[in-house]
Amino acid sequence: MTASADFKAPAAEQMLLRGLLRGFLRLFFRGLVRPPMPVAGQRRVLRALTTITLTPRGVTRSADTLAGRPCEWHRPPVSSSSVLLYLHGGAFMIGGPDTHRGICASLAKRAALQVCALDYRLAPEHPYPAARDDVVAAYQALLEAGYRPEQIAIGGDSAGGNLSLVGCLRIIELGLPTPAALVCFSPVTDFTGEQMHEPPAGDPLLHPSWVEQAAQLYCPADLPRNDPGLSPLFADLSRLPPTLIQVGEDELLLNDSLRLAERAKAAGVNVRLERYPGLWHVFQAHVGMLRAADYAIARVAAFLRERGV
Repeated sequence: MTASADFKAPAAEQMLLRGLLRGFLRLFFRGLVRPPMPVAGQRRVLRALTTITLTPRGVTRSADTLAGRPCEWHRPPVSSSSVLLYLHGGAFMIGGPDTHRGICASLAKRAALQVCALDYRLAPEHPYPAARDDVVAAYQALLEAGYRPEQIAIGGDSAGGNLSLVGCLRIIELGLPTPAALVCFSPVTDFTGEQMHEPPAGDPLLHPSWVEQAAQLYCPADLPRNDPGLSPLFADLSRLPPTLIQVGEDELLLNDSLRLAERAKAAGVNVRLERYPGLWHVFQAHVGMLRAADYAIARVAAFLRERGV
């Protein structure tokens, strides 16, 4: 893949910290969150690893429900009337609003808007299309609550990036008004796994067997893995709203982002691709610690402001 980026990432810095984070993730995430550990155990590991999360001061958090699903709202001291519907990552099997509070609170403060983190249904208990349908229902609930489409953005990381895309495509298919923008951190876009990247430095977070486990438990056996509902890379992307994609270059799913950006641009979508050399899958989770993550979140905030969200 040779897709060009729409900006130049800052020079590599904090190399000692990057090395420490790489080693920690390789040992405690990549080494544990994968088969043969059961999904229940993987969920416990992720919650343990995210128990202490850096969140910015002044952002309030409250529990609520949206379209019948639990959610968490993050509200900065001063915010617009806009909202980012945030969909957490975790290979469609693990994670929740509580594991992604650092990203959500930082987005709320930086972008000066409300962030609603949705607790969508997880596989294997609820395979596709349960999570996608939860996203669509949540979006409809925001519209019914009085938010205008131009006040709503949808975003997420990894599996949540996939759900942002396929959820929006389903919204379009249903004839609902399109949200103002999409934000995707290292989205899963191709479940066939035919063009996985092999970074020379290795991926410190994702183990190939975990990626395959997620596909087996989330994707229905009777549905081809290149079905557009599963793999947005193969969908008609022409009606997507302005879309920001951020991806690290040291990750298995790099080509998922590069190929999606190429196809979206070819379809006439206003898409912005940002590549971060020397960084791994959803490095934005280290916001407040890693300056590159702070920079990336600031780029998201600027993108949303440009879209009027």
